[in-house]
Amino acid sequence: MLTRPRAPRIFASLILLATILTSNPLNAQQPGERWSTAKANLWQEQTPWLVGANFTPAYAINQLEMFQADTFDLAAIDRELAWAEDLGFTSIRVYLHHLLWEQDADGFLERLDQFLATADEHHIGVMLVLFDSVWDPNPQLGKQRAPQQGLHNSGWVQSPGAKDLKDRSRHALLESYVKGVVGKFKNDPRVQVWDVWNEPDNLNGNSYGENNLNQEPQEKLALVLELLPQAFEWAREAGATQPLTAGVWLSDRKADPKRLNEIEKVQLEQSDVISFHCYGGLKSLQTWINHLRPLDRPLICTEYMARPNGSEFDPILGYFADQNIGAYNWGFVAGKSNTIYPWDSWQKPYADEPPVWFHDIFRADGTPYRQAEVDYIRKVTDANTK
Repeated sequence: MLTRPRAPRIFASLILLATILTSNPLNAQQPGERWSTAKANLWQEQTPWLVGANFTPAYAINQLEMFQADTFDLAAIDRELAWAEDLGFTSIRVYLHHLLWEQDADGFLERLDQFLATADEHHIGVMLVLFDSVWDPNPQLGKQRAPQQGLHNSGWVQSPGAKDLKDRSRHALLESYVKGVVGKFKNDPRVQVWDVWNEPDNLNGNSYGENNLNQEPQEKLALVLELLPQAFEWAREAGATQPLTAGVWLSDRKADPKRLNEIEKVQLEQSDVISFHCYGGLKSLQTWINHLRPLDRPLICTEYMARPNGSEFDPILGYFADQNIGAYNWGFVAGKSNTIYPWDSWQKPYADEPPVWFHDIFRADGTPYRQAEVDYIRKVTDANTK
């Protein structure tokens, strides 16, 4: 599959970063402060439309398998990111894990740098996710388990997991990880946004059902509420020059300002740019936007596209473009993540490929799941990323 030529992104990004850091009076803020609305909106004006996917290569069941030394596969990543470039994607959202830092900080940073370089070769920037409260709360380093047939995200792991969340003596590791990773790439134009914590108030009840209380700490929300503002503080103390965010996601409230829980309030009050998840149709999406627009900050939807739920590229991606909202669909290449299967596969695992894919765009060989979708994505990105 041929990729369309584009000017090297790294040079334009360096010019942009230099402008923001040195010549812009709106940056007269003290280090460690949340961005002003003026600074955040100027950043959006000077940043190309962020459009792409949540990216986990097909070979990896989770963040650990993606980046651990014995499984890290740069050739596979390069191959798949060529397909993303061909779609006109300008960004990808990628999850990290604190245990990778503990295992081998220098090696992890080296592999992450190689990953960013490969993405940049394809004119694609990266949003890096530091923490995640979703799926398995018991992460383990080393060889990861094989996917369970027909089960959505059967091997994805939380960071921090239940043990490290509860054990305050381990929180110094979390701080070291955030400051080490952010500090390394704080001025790197290949990193476009830091997503501090994915779905911090997710208790995963749908995944583990009756066994959930045996999996998650009963005090999980209180522990996260304690750590979340610290995570923002650590990233700012590390000198991040890119914006920080943490996306609200609870679909029953859709960021209704009258119904926010305490964790959502922290997310919205600490984020330089506002991010959210919407797996519903256009009407649901418009409700999210109506609730978030009054915050007067750039909006980025960091997760969308679940076909059976009515969240499809056409018309959702076009609407994001019209509204100048960043957009990252969930899933890219069907692989070990099993995200072609719906969430309800945790209650009824599928023996065969589902009649309609839940997430993902390509099969493992690069063949589009739906050619019409790929054509539509290219049409939208051609019109909005030049």
